[in-house]
Amino acid sequence: MISRKSLRNVADCRSVPLLGMLIVVLTTWSSMSLAQGTPASAVWPQRPVRIVVPWPAAGAIDILARAMAERLGQRWSQPVLVENRVGAASIIGADVVAKAPADGYTLMVTTEATVTSNLHLYKRLPYDPVRDLAPVTQLINLPQLLVVSSTPAGGGNPGAGLTTATSVQQLVSEARARPLNYASWGAGSQPHLLFEALKAQTGVAITHVPYKGPADVVRAIGAGEVQMSLASAATWTGLIRAGRARALAVTRSERLPLLPEVPTLREAGFADIDPNAWMGLFATGGTPRELIQRLRAEVVTVFADTEFRERQLLSRGLDPVLSTPEEFAAFIQRDIAFKARLIKLSGATAE
Repeated sequence: MISRKSLRNVADCRSVPLLGMLIVVLTTWSSMSLAQGTPASAVWPQRPVRIVVPWPAAGAIDILARAMAERLGQRWSQPVLVENRVGAASIIGADVVAKAPADGYTLMVTTEATVTSNLHLYKRLPYDPVRDLAPVTQLINLPQLLVVSSTPAGGGNPGAGLTTATSVQQLVSEARARPLNYASWGAGSQPHLLFEALKAQTGVAITHVPYKGPADVVRAIGAGEVQMSLASAATWTGLIRAGRARALAVTRSERLPLLPEVPTLREAGFADIDPNAWMGLFATGGTPRELIQRLRAEVVTVFADTEFRERQLLSRGLDPVLSTPEEFAAFIQRDIAFKARLIKLSGATAE
């Protein structure tokens, strides 16, 4: 509020016309009001926003991030750019976000590996997942399908030996009789944790074959290069429909409506090895609370759109969550503890 003394000083300027005095007063008053009471979220964004995806393009994470970016860009009348910063099991991309200015112009869409698994897999990280990354909302639960390849290697030559298993129990029995292998996209990824935990729990030998990202794993399964893997339901749909892969189990509390014949891991007898996959939206640590709340509200609006929800989420077998920032932060703490137990069970370490 402008003091009486300030008004008297303005009024004493006899050389300033009345209209000029009013402009000076109103301008000063407006500037002070903005400085004192206008939240950052009210004028944000005023320039392009980037969403860092620390995973390769064409995977389920990247597809969702790009669909969100398109809708958010329309709402904000500003470009929202998706930037794939790939490498070191998502550490490179996460570090970019952790060290960015805390102004809401650098966001991240990623999986739990970045935040709750890497913490236990690496002795030192260049960022603190809890302090340097601000939870905005858990976007989705990510049901995973454990699949085996139905494609003989070498264009028809089953030299690598396709598994004949039609259940997880049969897969374990077969692994006791002969060498099998699985594909993942690196240490701490969902397939790495699940199959290492399966090995620890059953004592079978299954060889780990790492690839760069989920899209590479899908290609490898489709080509018969490897025998089994784990990824989002949406990732495998094309191969399953084409008869080049078959699903043995889903990591979900209930069966997937898209594939009701596929049992859950719990039904298969392996409830304790579910890697609890999810995707979340993060900002840089220290981003103003009102801006975090604004970001979450914008995403809720996008997800509420019927066309977006059906096309980008439900048809892909994704379960939307949209927790509040506080709920997401509490969930992350629980998942950190859960991943510690799972990684200890699996014996997994960073490569």
